Amino acid sequence: MNRRQILGAGAALVSTGAWAQTTNVGLPEAPLMDTAKTQPPLRPSTGPDYNPVVTLNGWTLPWRMNGNVKEFHLVAEPVERELAEGMTAYLWGYNGQSIGPTIEAVEGDRVRIFVTNRLPEHTSVHWHGLILPSGMDGVSGLSHPGIPPGKTFVYEFDLVKSGTFMYHPHADEMVQMAMGMMGMFIVHPRDPAFMPVDRDFVFLLNAYDIDPGTYVPRVMTMTDMNLWTWNSRVFPGIDPLVVNQGDRVRVRVGNLTMTNHPIHMHGYDFKVTCTDGGWVPPTAQWPEVSIDIPVGAMRAYEFDAVHLGDWAIHCHKSHHTMNAMGHDVPTFIGVDKRKLTGMIREQQPEYMPMGTAGMADMGEMEMPLPDNTIPMMTGWGPHGPIEMGGMFSVVKVRKGISRDDYADPGWYENPPGTQAYEWTGAVPDVVTKDDAATHLTPRPASSIEG
Repeated sequence: MNRRQILGAGAALVSTGAWAQTTNVGLPEAPLMDTAKTQPPLRPSTGPDYNPVVTLNGWTLPWRMNGNVKEFHLVAEPVERELAEGMTAYLWGYNGQSIGPTIEAVEGDRVRIFVTNRLPEHTSVHWHGLILPSGMDGVSGLSHPGIPPGKTFVYEFDLVKSGTFMYHPHADEMVQMAMGMMGMFIVHPRDPAFMPVDRDFVFLLNAYDIDPGTYVPRVMTMTDMNLWTWNSRVFPGIDPLVVNQGDRVRVRVGNLTMTNHPIHMHGYDFKVTCTDGGWVPPTAQWPEVSIDIPVGAMRAYEFDAVHLGDWAIHCHKSHHTMNAMGHDVPTFIGVDKRKLTGMIREQQPEYMPMGTAGMADMGEMEMPLPDNTIPMMTGWGPHGPIEMGGMFSVVKVRKGISRDDYADPGWYENPPGTQAYEWTGAVPDVVTKDDAATHLTPRPASSIEG
């Protein structure tokens, strides 16, 4: 982690009734992150103890104590974000990255957050879901004036409840959020014995429309996004969620895209333990294997990591596990393209027909692509192409993972007798039906006699 001093000590800060009367105070450093790898959790060195979160392909913003106030420094600025190897986007974000760093604090803390604007237009920060004075709510023109380019505003408020929250601009929101300005805000319970877990992951669902060969998102797109991301990363650029067998695990997911996302995790069922409104009492928690995350909302779920293995976790909207999706590609399933292929190869010898038997062949093909883009489906596993992209990762449950170890342990080796394999013996007769009528299955004779 690199650190830099954005503004020198003693810089004058704007001060009106809309925010704290804080003037002529030295700014805390504005840390800068220049890698897209998941950073280890930032454990507290002072104050109440808590188990910190791990931001997938992200990091936690350091702070300093100034008396009894916890001070942070966010810098809104243009950034470059590697979405996956081979593709970089020119975005707007915070402290060198999109999404911005996770802010962590504790219920009852008083926080002071300096926001420096290095964008070409005014901005603000809305603290999504937090309970605070209206003048701190971050709606430009309503809560306070927009933060002009080159200026620093300060937000100050008490954290009156614990939970999972988000932050994003409420100034030219359509553009600034489409450019990647957003982050997570975690408030831990004051009592570390409340809802304890061993591993606590957090990530934010966001999306972009970036044409192949280009770098800047199309900010006017409403629904036809072509890159569905977690923390501004796409598979195979999304890190795995590494877990020690026996851990109690929490996964917090926020959604700042323009559609809902049913997040499905393989190998486990889990209980939904937190929503935007707060913690779900144990008697009201409900079991799921997929949890739908509405627009502008957050859901957290928990499970005990008892099953060893590599378990997929992904959005269950199939187009959201693809990269660089186009909407005008014709369907060629069942089409005989042999004659056409011969004619094309007379002019373009390297031409490869695709789609006549489905699209899975794209997962294995290495074909020329425009600059700064990635294949529609990509990523390799231990047994071949995974044929996924976008909102996809793997929960890797292993024995002997130490507390702060989040390094990729490699692929799981299934024990003998626990992996599907090719059958070469005799198979039972295949029973088929050629009509759409409802057919009752005959009961076994033993059940009729009983």
